[in-house]
Amino acid sequence: MRSMGGEQVAEAVAGAVALLRTATDRDWEAVPAGRLEWNCRYTAEHIAGDLIAYAGQLAGRATEAYVPFELTLDDGTDNEGVLHVIETTGALLAATVRTTPREIRAFHPYPFRSANREGFAAMGITEVLAHTHDIAEGLGLAYEPPAELCADVLARIFPHVQPGADPWRTLLWATGRGELPGRAPVTEWRWRNNLVIEAERLTLQGVAPAAATDLAAGGDGGFEWVEGGPFQGTRDAAGMLLKAYEAGVHRPEWGVFALVRREDGRAVGGMGFHGAPDEDGRVEIGYDLAEAARGHGYATEGLRALSAWALAREEVTSVFATTEPANLASQAVIVRAGFTRVAGDQEQLAYELRGPRG
Repeated sequence: MRSMGGEQVAEAVAGAVALLRTATDRDWEAVPAGRLEWNCRYTAEHIAGDLIAYAGQLAGRATEAYVPFELTLDDGTDNEGVLHVIETTGALLAATVRTTPREIRAFHPYPFRSANREGFAAMGITEVLAHTHDIAEGLGLAYEPPAELCADVLARIFPHVQPGADPWRTLLWATGRGELPGRAPVTEWRWRNNLVIEAERLTLQGVAPAAATDLAAGGDGGFEWVEGGPFQGTRDAAGMLLKAYEAGVHRPEWGVFALVRREDGRAVGGMGFHGAPDEDGRVEIGYDLAEAARGHGYATEGLRALSAWALAREEVTSVFATTEPANLASQAVIVRAGFTRVAGDQEQLAYELRGPRG
C-alpha cells in the first residue's frame, strides 16, 4: 500500500501549478471556474486557503473547531503570485503531514469530527485536484492528474464510493463534476474520514479500503502492530471489506476496526461487523487479537465499546457474536462484555446483547 502523505500532497500541488502556470497571462477573475459560481482567481485562492487550514489543524492539534485564522493575499498579487502561495501552503501541509505522529487526530466537522494525518493529506489533495479541474475547465485547459493519486484518495476518504476503471473520472463523479455510465448524477457529496471509537485503554480505528487492501495482501495496513500481529482473522475481515468496497456496498461505520493501544499506539487486534444491521436491527460482531496481546482484557474492552456504539444507533436492536464451543477464552470475553447465550450446537454458540430498542 502506498502511504498517503507529504509526498502525495507535493505531487498534487506540483501538477496543478505546472498546468495553471501556462495560463497566468489570462484574466482569471473574468472567467467562471467550471460549474462553480466562483471565478478562477477566487477558486485558486480557495485552494491555498484549504491547504493552510489543514496544515493549521494538524500543527495546532485542534480538537474542537477550526483554528481561527484566515489566509489573505496582499493587494496587487498577480496570478503567478497566487500560484506561489499555493506552492507555499502545499509545502506547509506536506511538511506538517510528514512530521505529525500517526495517532494524532485533529478537528474536521464531517462526518465524525476528526481526521488523522492521512485524512488531512487526502482532503488537501482532493481540494487541489477538484478545484484545479474547475479552473482548467474555465480556462479551456486539459487536466488529468495521475490515476494512482486519484485511486489513493478514493480508497481513503471516499470508502462509500464504488471504485471504477478510471479513478479520475470516478473522483470527478463522486464530487459532482461528471457522469459515469450506470450511476446517477451526484448533486450533494461529502468525503468520509474514518470513524474512531474511544475506549479506556484503546481506540477503535476504522479501517479504510486502502488499509484493508494492504492488510489482505499481508501488509500492516499502516498500523504499527504488536509482535505477531495482525492475526489471520483480521486479514480475512479486511479481505471481506475490500470485496464490499469493490462491489459498491461497503458501509464504513459497519466495517472493520483496528484495536490500538493508547499507551504506545500499537495495534493489538481487529474487531468489526459482518455487515450492516439486518431488517430486524440485528448486527453481528467478530474479533481477534494478536497472541502477544491476549490475557489483558483488550478484547472485552473493545467488544463493550463497539457494542455500545452499535446499540446507540437507531437502526440497531441487538448485537450478536458467535464462537466455537471449544473456544473457552472467546466465550469468556463475550460473557464479560455483557452478552447472553441464546443458541448453540456442537459447531457454534451464539450470544446476544440487546439494546433499549431490542
